[in-house]
Amino acid sequence: MRRLLLGALMALTAGAAQALPPVWTVKDADSELLIFGSVHSLPPGLDWRPPALTSALKTADDLWFEISTDTDTQAEVATLAGAKGVLPPGQSLFKLIPTADGARLLRVAKLYGVNPASLDRFEPWLAEVVLATSVDATLNKASAEQGVEKSLAAAAPPAVRRRSLETPAEQIGFFDETPMPEQIVSLRDTLREIETNPRHFEVLVQAWLKADLRTIEREALAPMRRLTPGLYRRVVTDRNARWTKTLQDRLAGAGRTVVVGGVGHLVGSDGLPERLRALGYSVTGP
Repeated sequence: MRRLLLGALMALTAGAAQALPPVWTVKDADSELLIFGSVHSLPPGLDWRPPALTSALKTADDLWFEISTDTDTQAEVATLAGAKGVLPPGQSLFKLIPTADGARLLRVAKLYGVNPASLDRFEPWLAEVVLATSVDATLNKASAEQGVEKSLAAAAPPAVRRRSLETPAEQIGFFDETPMPEQIVSLRDTLREIETNPRHFEVLVQAWLKADLRTIEREALAPMRRLTPGLYRRVVTDRNARWTKTLQDRLAGAGRTVVVGGVGHLVGSDGLPERLRALGYSVTGP
């Protein structure tokens, strides 16, 4: 389920190009802010851009991502993940998790070409991310290079200021500082999903493409709240609260802004659109 929040969604149907992912418009007297629910990793050849997003990019003053898409920032993320997500010397992931989970981890790793010896050195959260990424790439040829952020960063006019909601250290910290018991539960659920229903995310992709927020809430966020409430608070609720404050500060100024955030951060009462609406802003969207 963490794959939704990290953006590892795939588009798999022939008719997907005709659908419209979710877009919200937030306004006050002198500001207009368009929020787009993103997918960070996609397969090649998908036409997913809503006309409203394309139009807004042409006239935007600034473009906000969760973190910068530039090469140096992405390298920093990888470096931090490698430094923070490795177990202390002498510890083993296969010894840390229950025997049944270890057996499933070994089966999934072999099936998707991930070296079990490498996984054995990882904390549960990093093992989960590595496995989910491998599944997405194997089944759907999905990659961040074809994802929403990379595409929009390249498409936006050079004069549009690129800004970030978070730093790489903050993003890695949300996962790395999650208590070990919840990391293990989250890994267990992702392993179960990969082995028993590896194409479950087709449902989520269809929901994203159709702006079907109810399905995203039911299939991705609700299970996370139930199984790992602490992780949900860290990576969804708390971050959304901070992002809302940042966007509120931006709306206090003037101009046109495009904000691109993972679709899981935009759904339901915890999502950015509802939080901004509760503050009294005009918010239109799905």
